[in-house]
Amino acid sequence: MSTKEKILETALTLFAENGYNGTSMEQIAQNVGIKAPSLYKHFKGKEDILNSLIDTAEARYEENFGSDKNIDKIPDSIDEFIHETVEKIRFTMSDPLIRKMRIFLVQEQFRNERLAEITTRHQIEGIQKMYQAIIEGMMQKGILAKGDSALLALEITAPVVILLSKVDRQPNSKKESLKIIRKHLEHFFETYKK
Repeated sequence: MSTKEKILETALTLFAENGYNGTSMEQIAQNVGIKAPSLYKHFKGKEDILNSLIDTAEARYEENFGSDKNIDKIPDSIDEFIHETVEKIRFTMSDPLIRKMRIFLVQEQFRNERLAEITTRHQIEGIQKMYQAIIEGMMQKGILAKGDSALLALEITAPVVILLSKVDRQPNSKKESLKIIRKHLEHFFETYKK
């Protein structure tokens, strides 16, 4: 791991534990094992570190989870949808970068308007738009009954977001939460399948 990567990993851990304002460049340097002035060889300052973390996490999330602009394909069956969705959720729950970033954003959303917007985009609007597009595609394929795709997307994603936040608070609930999410998805399709 490069020094730059160590700085980012350390900063994110400290941001998630202490908050952005509660973390100093000196703390980051000390935890990396370098002198504070050495940080400036890699980053202009703490905000530059934060921007780099946001960019890195968003790219990783886009690649592994997708978005409303990046949907691999519309599932051809309910089973395929459930399998792909559970895998995406498993990634979101387990990936250390994504998990720490989510914890950090949830804490900081009340102190920083920009971070509040990012949190809303990732936990509500973006995920809802993505699943709205998937649901519309499944309606067009005749897998789901026609309906209000925006409301259906909200209905399918809201419980998942709530359970994901539970896992962030209580990591030992991961297995049980995944089981509940799978049941939720199965119930959703039992209710709305064509």
